[in-house]
Amino acid sequence: MTTAARTTIRIQTEDFDAGAEIAALHAGNPRVGAVCSFIGTVRGDAAGLSALELEHYPGMTERAIADMAAQAHARFGIEAALVIHRVGRLPLHAQIVMVAVAAPHRGAAFQACEFLIDYLKTQAPFWKKEHTPDGGRWVDARVADDAALARWGVDAPSMAM
Repeated sequence: MTTAARTTIRIQTEDFDAGAEIAALHAGNPRVGAVCSFIGTVRGDAAGLSALELEHYPGMTERAIADMAAQAHARFGIEAALVIHRVGRLPLHAQIVMVAVAAPHRGAAFQACEFLIDYLKTQAPFWKKEHTPDGGRWVDARVADDAALARWGVDAPSMAM
């Protein structure tokens, strides 16, 4: 767990309780007038997805997320941010990620939450493997995710070697 500049980051195998996490995020802060959250889950698809496996580099992942949270604090003037990302093998419908933001006003909370999830999808060092009846396959980055990040004025990293 990392806590800095009113940011909490946890990379974990265990599930989380969204209600308890949101309550803790803004507890005791009278400046908070809005909380916005996003929870991503494992969804099925036409290929028969049965599970999603996520890997990361400990330390590197937390630092990358802390950098993006610092940008969210600077850009949107938020009071607090929370990023929980699960790793390991997760079955259908399992919670994968939670991003929550507390801010004085709803506009900043919505924007910061969306900024963080867009950034997380493209910049954080996570690797995903889909498991189907035909076996497993690593998931490539999606052009749509890069486009979502670009609207914030952030270029996606080049994957050229």
